Amino acid sequence: MARLFSLLALLALWWIGAGLAGPRTLPSPAVVGLALLAEARSGALLFNLGATLARVVVAFVIAMALGSALGLLMGRSRLADRLADPWLVALLNLPALVIIVLAYIWGGLTETAAIAAVALNKLPSATVTLREGARALDARLDEMARAFALSRGAWLRHVAIPQLGPYFAAASRAGLSLVWKIVLVVELLGRPNGVGFEIGSAFQLFDVTRILAYSLAFVAVMLAIELCLVQPFERHVSRWRPRAA
Repeated sequence: MARLFSLLALLALWWIGAGLAGPRTLPSPAVVGLALLAEARSGALLFNLGATLARVVVAFVIAMALGSALGLLMGRSRLADRLADPWLVALLNLPALVIIVLAYIWGGLTETAAIAAVALNKLPSATVTLREGARALDARLDEMARAFALSRGAWLRHVAIPQLGPYFAAASRAGLSLVWKIVLVVELLGRPNGVGFEIGSAFQLFDVTRILAYSLAFVAVMLAIELCLVQPFERHVSRWRPRAA
């Protein structure tokens, strides 16, 4: 009920703002809804949403896989941490736009360059989060694993992964919100389809209605992913932790 009330309040404020600003500057929710329906009927909405989501998924999986492995290595090895830390700091502070532009210059306006740029922007944040998780692993459980002569695979499955689960979930939530924003910039600058491309085309025509329609459609999809996938996964991997009263 609280979420429903918040949504209704947002729509009311939007309607009031549209009346004050005028339809050219801020179209009303009804106008945007009709534009959204028209894009859906033509098939353009589903096609562009699908293209963007595909890029989000591929870049997210690559960044999380590499970031998790690198973060675990840096958290467990001082030498690896010292060697990789300057690179990590550089990537954390390098603007996303610079990475995107360089990827397109070096790799061309290709799908591979676009995915690589997005994954590289996400990689350092995932690595930092998983590195902190690796540093926080319980030393007593490590001693128990050595006492029982657990293999590396058994240690990962029964000792490391359960403790790293909450950190992985936190990195996933933060990373997903970062990835889809960067994907839109990548599409705006160098892809022939996707939500970012459509928003860029609408911007050139000063079509605020279409900008809002595509933005709301993609936000709705990402909220659905957050509520149906990310939050349940976070609760599942954190179920062993004691909850505050």
